[in-house]
Amino acid sequence: MAGKIPVVVNGATGKMGREIIKAVSQSPDMNLIGALARNPDYQGQDIGEIIGCGALEVPVTNEYEPMMAMLSQEKELGVVVDVTHPDAVYGNVRSAIAYGVRPVVGTTGLSAGQIRDLAEFADKASTGCLIVPNFSIGVVLMQQAAIQASQYFDHVEIIELHHNQKADAPSGTAVQTAQMLAEMGKTYNDAIVSETEKITGARGALAEEGIRIHSVRLPGLVAHQEIIFGAQGQIYTLRHDATDRTCYMPGVLLSIRKVIPLKSLVYGLEKIL
Repeated sequence: MAGKIPVVVNGATGKMGREIIKAVSQSPDMNLIGALARNPDYQGQDIGEIIGCGALEVPVTNEYEPMMAMLSQEKELGVVVDVTHPDAVYGNVRSAIAYGVRPVVGTTGLSAGQIRDLAEFADKASTGCLIVPNFSIGVVLMQQAAIQASQYFDHVEIIELHHNQKADAPSGTAVQTAQMLAEMGKTYNDAIVSETEKITGARGALAEEGIRIHSVRLPGLVAHQEIIFGAQGQIYTLRHDATDRTCYMPGVLLSIRKVIPLKSLVYGLEKIL
């Protein structure tokens, strides 16, 4: 299928992975050639049959290195979309870059040091890599509104709410939002009293420049975030709710297309819009 972007999805049988498989398989400029998952119950089964969209003739495998090697041999530059687990993502991405495969990373939980290491590795390999804490266009707009608000408010806290199968906390989106606000050149939430936490963690995690992040994990949630600004006599709240993972698919497909010409690591969906 000359001209189409060859794509492998890592974490294909998870909730995000299933939606990405559907989106990629239905995209006219992409060719789904691989589905990676660790669950032994799915090995060798057609990923399309597993997710209920009909046979795609793509069997599930957990052989990561052979899949990267195969993807690197395609006529067109290949992309691996990683929506796996924080424990595995660093090694996955480094291996993909070593094979000349372009990673699009939706898995959060990478440390700042790991991201720096991957950025250096991608630079040396002249290979594009996209790390996207959140694929939603709405989240990008919320963050941009928060940056504007930060010019006028000196007090802000972030609450992120996710399903109880999410392994890392705070979410990558919340961490990225706090980093964006911290880069505005000011410190927030100057204390006017000496606080005492009667239960450790009651005031949330302390991010850069005095910003607090609170994490909620409950069944029934998908992915939600509030950025709450406070000032004398007023509260300004920005909130984004992802009620269905299909909201991420336009951002995923855009990232797959945009990572191809990159020669280095780029962090954040807003950088490619």
